[in-house]
Amino acid sequence: MKNIKKITSVSAIVFSIICLCSCDSEVKKTPEIKTVEVEKPAIPVLEYSVIATLPHDTTAFTEGLLFHDNKLFESTGSPSSSPNLKSVFGIVDLKTGKLDAKVEIDKNTYFGEGIVFFNKKIYQLTYENQTGFIYDEKTYKKIGQFNYANKEGWGLTTDSTYIIMSDGTNKLTYFDPKDMSPVKSLSVNENGYATDALNELEYINGFIYANIWMTGYIVKIDPKTGNVVAKINFTPISFQMKNMHPNTLEMNGIAYDPTADKIYVTGKLWPNMYEVKFPH
Repeated sequence: MKNIKKITSVSAIVFSIICLCSCDSEVKKTPEIKTVEVEKPAIPVLEYSVIATLPHDTTAFTEGLLFHDNKLFESTGSPSSSPNLKSVFGIVDLKTGKLDAKVEIDKNTYFGEGIVFFNKKIYQLTYENQTGFIYDEKTYKKIGQFNYANKEGWGLTTDSTYIIMSDGTNKLTYFDPKDMSPVKSLSVNENGYATDALNELEYINGFIYANIWMTGYIVKIDPKTGNVVAKINFTPISFQMKNMHPNTLEMNGIAYDPTADKIYVTGKLWPNMYEVKFPH
């Protein structure tokens, strides 16, 4: 009996060793799991066509462009390097390109930026003063002013509920038009990377379009997510403007005429403005 127990014990030990070796072998045979990064799809570039070429005032340092009551309005800045330029806004004559200035601000104190119409008022930004002005849309008389915490003011547009401002970063700030208090901010990204230097803005059919400073690109932004969902490359037009007029600077200015369903683009000191067509 003792011998049988010994044999049984030895058998059990041998069986355990075999099982351990077998398990160890199976562990070693398990294939290594590799993490594969999925490449994000490229942002689509929208094709555009030039419908018409219009004149533009070569003394207009464009900071804002928009349609209101079937009229094209433009606002301009006044860099110190160009003493002949003014910070004004007014109505553009589409036949001549000349700007009929309705308001001029003191260029020694302020640098004019974007404008927007909301509830029978005109709102105007300044560059580095953290100050904006409010005017009556009929008389152009100044009726108020406001301040903002953003370091700089660049472009303005509206979604019919809020006034939306760019400040040269990838952030868009939403303001309550009642008292111009900030309501929220939207970070704009392209495939997870910040889209900086957002400049002049336009709201078209539920999307925000923004010029990218120092480039010929305009990006289409989904206001629900902040994601860039498409972009338009107007660099060829920018190069053409530079060849025509040596003082031409970067593209800045997109305006949508909802009545005629037309889109216009231009730039700082450009000799031309263009009616363009792209899916929107």
